[in-house]
Amino acid sequence: MCGIAGLWDTSERTGPEELKRIARAMSDALRHRGPDAAGVWVHEAGVAFGHRRLAILDLSSEGHQPMTDRSGRYTVCFNGEIYNYAHLAAEIGGPWRGGSDTEVLLEAVARWGVRAATERFVGMFAFALWDGQERALYLVRDRAGQKPLYWSRMGDRWVFSSELSSMEAVPGFDRRIDRGALASLLRYNYIGAPHSIYEAVHKLPPGTILRLGEEPRPYWSAAEIALEPVAPCTDRDALHRIEEALSIAVKRRMVSDVPLGALLSGGIDSSLIVALMCEHATGPVKTFTIGFRSPEFNEATHAAAVAGHLGTEHTELYVDESDALRAVELLPSIYDEPFGDASQLPTRLVCALAREHVTVALAGDGGDELFYGYERYQRILAQWGRLKRIPRSARRAAALGTRLGGRLLEPLLGQRRARRMPWLLDTPDVDTLYAQGVCHVLDPERLVPGATEPRLPHLDARHLWHRPPDPRARVMLLDMLTYLPDDILVKTDRASMSVSLELRAPLLDHEVMETAMRLPMSVKERQGQGKWLLKQLLHTRVPRALVDRPKTGFGVPLASWLRGPLRGWADDLLATDRLRQDAFFDAAAISAIWSAHRSSQEDYSGLLWNILAFQAWNAARQSA
Repeated sequence: MCGIAGLWDTSERTGPEELKRIARAMSDALRHRGPDAAGVWVHEAGVAFGHRRLAILDLSSEGHQPMTDRSGRYTVCFNGEIYNYAHLAAEIGGPWRGGSDTEVLLEAVARWGVRAATERFVGMFAFALWDGQERALYLVRDRAGQKPLYWSRMGDRWVFSSELSSMEAVPGFDRRIDRGALASLLRYNYIGAPHSIYEAVHKLPPGTILRLGEEPRPYWSAAEIALEPVAPCTDRDALHRIEEALSIAVKRRMVSDVPLGALLSGGIDSSLIVALMCEHATGPVKTFTIGFRSPEFNEATHAAAVAGHLGTEHTELYVDESDALRAVELLPSIYDEPFGDASQLPTRLVCALAREHVTVALAGDGGDELFYGYERYQRILAQWGRLKRIPRSARRAAALGTRLGGRLLEPLLGQRRARRMPWLLDTPDVDTLYAQGVCHVLDPERLVPGATEPRLPHLDARHLWHRPPDPRARVMLLDMLTYLPDDILVKTDRASMSVSLELRAPLLDHEVMETAMRLPMSVKERQGQGKWLLKQLLHTRVPRALVDRPKTGFGVPLASWLRGPLRGWADDLLATDRLRQDAFFDAAAISAIWSAHRSSQEDYSGLLWNILAFQAWNAARQSA
């Protein structure tokens, strides 16, 4: 796991020493991602790569980067892991200088070409590849979007990096804020690809290859796989197929030349991952969890019970408000652009705990999106089931009436529900209901003057929605295309890499994902319960009593914290004079929302956290 950065001056007017200086400054900003080694490479065509290494495989100098292939044609700057590198190495044949997957990546490209080689890789990765013969620079990102990659065109320069902050080391970096992206942050907690908080910077979408100067081209698509006809299968066959794929994925991710463990919450996904690890391990698996004193947010007792049954070497840390609140001060430096998922706090704490003992940890990310695990899926579809029974014309007339009489409805429904009612009645389809069902504010453009909010590309791809006909599969697919890569995986990548911990997610092995998406919904959701298939696999390894319980979010008591221990911090960032001076938000509207939350009239904690995430990030940016 590493940090990568670089640039290509197509004018070739920048001298090698200046290129080296810029690449080194960019990579120095990524030191937390790779504290073990640093490297810079410069090519006469105006290309410079900077690399920070977190050594996991082949700890020797033979694994250092940037690295060039045997022929001298290709040079790579690589972040991530290719888990099937040994199989590919045997197919390609030696001799090999070392034992790193980076060397195998290069020789695979030399043998099969960029796209064909990438399609063979099983792993999580983001890399830049210079082709000296074609004088072409490629950017590539893994299928699920586990590893980040930003890019920008700055005049004659192309610039890329693992994190947005390191791009600011490039002279002339364009720091203009994208107000539309800011509005999107208020709606969703995150800024979805291909957008970033800066107008001039883009995120490379997952499963994509970009040859600079051309359009990004997908080499893998979750949507295309999910839209394939699903063949019926028996429960027994489904169990066998997913168990085999997941067991292989776990075993692949246990290959490491440094200490390895797992994050264990005690939920279905992480418990199953740890149970499978125990079947492959030669000794006790190291597991880690954090606990909170508030019972509604504490999963530590459940994790301890699972760990005890599986016989893991378990470490738990109970944290109080002060521990979590100290982490708030670090968020602007950890998250390179504003990010509003408040579970970033416990995620950072558990990663820091694990890093005290191991360098690599497995996690259970992906289970909800692949196996219908979120409770909001049930709510969205139940709501749509009621709405679609009413003719659209009648619903539109009712929506108009509620808009006109909105103020009259507020005493009965409350302000927020009254404002949502017209939109809800006028919703045309389940896709739109999903998109608005995960948001914190229906009209973020009202709060960000001058903003034109971009629609996430997948929500405009109506050709996708002829299939699958099952709306349950559709809402999961939307999550896989948006929420998973742009929220969940951003959260875990930045939190783990801020302490130089590599997180691996077996459920996001693309072979596991493809297997899951090709299974019928009947083995994912049954009798109103999601994750039926994963539960069956887990129950053969862990007693039902230890894991069958309502899902607990990995969160914090945000609403009360903003009214209590975080109030002074929030008051400062949301001061009316400050909001007016910065001129990104409608100061009067934000002040009214903050006042209503402080007085407990409404719970606006989700929306306020998104605003505070931007305010804290922007304050840190201005003081840097």
